[in-house]
Amino acid sequence: MLNPPTLESRLAEVEDRLAIRELVSRYCFGIDDRDLASVSDLFTESAFFGSADGAMGALGRSAILRQFESRYSVMGPSNHVSHDHVVGFDAPDRAHGKVSLHAEVWRNERAMITALRYSDKYEKAQGKWRFAQRLLSFMYYLPVEEYRTAMGGLQRNRASAQVQLADWPERTATWVEYRPAHLPKT
Repeated sequence: MLNPPTLESRLAEVEDRLAIRELVSRYCFGIDDRDLASVSDLFTESAFFGSADGAMGALGRSAILRQFESRYSVMGPSNHVSHDHVVGFDAPDRAHGKVSLHAEVWRNERAMITALRYSDKYEKAQGKWRFAQRLLSFMYYLPVEEYRTAMGGLQRNRASAQVQLADWPERTATWVEYRPAHLPKT
């Protein structure tokens, strides 16, 4: 029979959850402020940062920072706002999570809005949680003026010149299983 959690272990888990949530908040503020020194400290040395559409993929803290610098070359101001966040623990120093966000951005001389998610892996070293992996996916990334009409279709990732299908929800297994007959097929 397993021992029940102690008050100390339960408190440690609450503190870890709060620290991971703060990690996500620091990321959003650092990205919006273009504070790469702060952002750098949020990732492990061997972290991976990529996107589900394959447009981004960097392994290692230095490569991740270069990737951000490249993205900033086509971006003006941005405002990332995190919403829901779930965290699961794999070990005392390892966790995984999913975060939903919205962002307003100025990209390629256009006002754009995006709904995005991060699938994360976190590692704790010397008492500090960091990202070991971030995988970005999009429900939409649209010019503001196209939002109203684009939401009815599947080609909602318009961050680059090549229009992409949305990563979710239509392409998730549960959506495919549920999908009513009147909705477009992926």
